[in-house]
Amino acid sequence: MTVTAAMVKELREKTGAGILDAKKALTENDGDMEKAMEYLRQKGIASAEKKMGRIAAEGLVDSYIEGNVGALIEVNCETDFVAKNEEFKTLVKNLAKQVVATKPADVDALLASTCKECGKKIEDIIKEKVATIGEKITVRRFVIVEGNPASYIHNGKIGVLLNTDKADEVMEKDICLHIASNAPEFVSREQIPQSVIDEETRIEMGKEDLAKKPENIRAKIVEGRINKLMASRCLLEQPFVKNPDQTVAQLIEGKLHIKSFVRYVLGEGLEKRQDNFAEEVASQMAGK
Repeated sequence: MTVTAAMVKELREKTGAGILDAKKALTENDGDMEKAMEYLRQKGIASAEKKMGRIAAEGLVDSYIEGNVGALIEVNCETDFVAKNEEFKTLVKNLAKQVVATKPADVDALLASTCKECGKKIEDIIKEKVATIGEKITVRRFVIVEGNPASYIHNGKIGVLLNTDKADEVMEKDICLHIASNAPEFVSREQIPQSVIDEETRIEMGKEDLAKKPENIRAKIVEGRINKLMASRCLLEQPFVKNPDQTVAQLIEGKLHIKSFVRYVLGEGLEKRQDNFAEEVASQMAGK
């Protein structure tokens, strides 16, 4: 029997499955809608797809390094309970390994890639986990570093991926700890866009405490404030977290050069679930 676009659309509306999954279900079952729905439920696809509309702002940040390639990844789920589940932790670590192994261009490319160990598409592996774990799971973002990568993960909530010009395990660990704690935005002043400096200058110039001062005095005060503000945002100029009497630049002088770093904070910018467990149970009992 020929599977039409209208049939695929109807099955998608009934189950929430993706286009390809719906078409395959209908093809495998000779266009029988009921059997196709049962097929999707058995595969866990229908329930997995329906969960994809939920908010997923918990999860884990993790990293993986192999040779001169390192990856930092954030994978989200709905609750902290699932984030602590060993099955979820293993999934996140394996996804980080897949990023290092395949170096995908973006999240879509990662999902479309094939796991070398099991031969399954990453997207299908995640759908299976959604079905078994019972929560929406999304790969939010990742970054790849090639060179001399080092990483630090703090309780799965904050992750740092550092790239330096030479290996120094102790020094790299200290720098990663510092980045996790002090949240710099740039390595050095040279990396700060002029637009950022201009915007901060505009804001400072408009502050009320300077309104009555002469323009030349106000400009000097603002220059000093901007200099201090930019220093606080640059890794090399920040006081080292373990010894505030020296800057990070002084710490690494003559030892190594910091090329770049990335700092992830779990769920930053995402809306968090507000419903509690009792409300969730009531919602499920009501068939929502």
